Amino acid sequence: MHGIYTILLLLTANIFMTLAWYGHLLLQNKGVVTDHMPLILVIVGSWLIAFLEYCMQVPANRIGFEGNGGPFSLMQLKVIQEVITLVVFVTFSVIAFHMQLKWNHLLAGVFLILAVYFVFK
Repeated sequence: MHGIYTILLLLTANIFMTLAWYGHLLLQNKGVVTDHMPLILVIVGSWLIAFLEYCMQVPANRIGFEGNGGPFSLMQLKVIQEVITLVVFVTFSVIAFHMQLKWNHLLAGVFLILAVYFVFK
C-alpha cells in the first residue's frame, strides 16, 4: 500500500506544482490575470499553491522511501516523480493550452518508459 499512497501523493503534488508554475499563464490567457498585475502578487499566489505541493511531496517521499519501510529506492522515487511531472504537464498543456503532441514528444515518452524500466531493473 505504501507504493500506491506514494504514487497518489506524487500525482496530487505534481498537479499543484503544475498549477503553481503555469496556472498564472492560463489565467492570463483567460483574462483573469493581466500583464499589469504586479509580479510579486503572481509569485506569492504561485508560492501558496506550491506550499500545497510540498504538503504532498514530502510525505510521498517519506512513505515511499525504502529507508522508511517504503518500496522505492531514492533513484526510483526520483524517476517516478519525473515521469508523473511530465505526464501531468503534458495533460495540462494539451487540455488547457490546446498544445498538440508531435512524434518527438511521443518518442520522448517512450524513452521515459524505458528509463522507468531500467531504474527498476
